[in-house]
Amino acid sequence: MLLVTACSQLQTEPVEVAAPAVQCPVVEAPTCPEPEVVEKVVIKTVPAEPPPATTAGKLNLPIIGAVEWASVEPTGLAMEARIDTGADTTSIHAEDIQLIEKDGKRYVQFNLLDPDSGEKFPVEQRLRRRVLIKQTEGPDDRRYVVKLWITLGDARSRVDVTLSDREIFEYPLLIGRNVLTDTAIVDVSRHHTLPKQRLAP
Repeated sequence: MLLVTACSQLQTEPVEVAAPAVQCPVVEAPTCPEPEVVEKVVIKTVPAEPPPATTAGKLNLPIIGAVEWASVEPTGLAMEARIDTGADTTSIHAEDIQLIEKDGKRYVQFNLLDPDSGEKFPVEQRLRRRVLIKQTEGPDDRRYVVKLWITLGDARSRVDVTLSDREIFEYPLLIGRNVLTDTAIVDVSRHHTLPKQRLAP
């Protein structure tokens, strides 16, 4: 007996298989932390102070300080001066003071010292008067008064000046009201507002 087997070829069409859906993880955007304030700098613009006034009063007088440079003639010496609105008369340190007489007129011979070099400058001026200075200790002192030219800034005045021994004082020249009146206004908070100038003798 003959047994025949037959093979059959089966054709199969390709089957599309859907790929499983991939779920992407949700990523949150990174957030930066708030900046930490280590130091706070505040810049402020401070308006500049106006320069101090140089003149004042109805007469527009110059404002000077409690200590100023002044020039004394006829020597032309420049001296540091104490400005004293409480003193009537200007006073200067003088040495070797002598009263002499010429043709029936009285004169005073004295020396003014250069504060820088210590050099003595002889001066002779007509005697104006004598003043009595009452001392708290010791006898009263009589002093001679002469006229001298005092230059304070732009103001030049010929005034009575008392000759005295001011060696114990800090300043050789004291300027009183007879120079300051209608010449300057004093601001005691200021010093040396005027230039140092030595005039030709």
